[in-house]
Amino acid sequence: MKKSKLNLIIDALMLLCMAAIAGIGLLMRNVLIPGYQKWEIYGRNVDLYLWGLDRHQWGTIHFVIALVLLALLVLHIVLHWSMILGIYRKLIPNVTARWTTAIILLALTIALVFFSFAVKPDVQEQGRGRGGGQHRWTEDAEATQKR
Repeated sequence: MKKSKLNLIIDALMLLCMAAIAGIGLLMRNVLIPGYQKWEIYGRNVDLYLWGLDRHQWGTIHFVIALVLLALLVLHIVLHWSMILGIYRKLIPNVTARWTTAIILLALTIALVFFSFAVKPDVQEQGRGRGGGQHRWTEDAEATQKR
């Protein structure tokens, strides 16, 4: 296969992956909404599905497509490496500045990709009436019984 055809196929696959990532992200934000919004919209704790998949399952698909996009991006960079170096040399003619920029870019890339392995979440007790909805239903039922 010619390199230009391979580049076109990779670029088309990257475009489809980006569109799918954006579409699924919007789906999870606007349709398969998080728990606190379910209470605001539906007034109770409901489960939302699209094509038999819930929000977390769509999140897994979102993540897998992101990994595929990342792999395609690496392949894209490998196939365009000589062109990238040529443009980079013309853009930053000073060798020291070029190396400094490259090292900073590489460090930022590594930090952004792997930062989730280096952080710990803040864990806080939710207490009564906050969180997954069951407690809200209990409080609503108790308030109704008192009336």
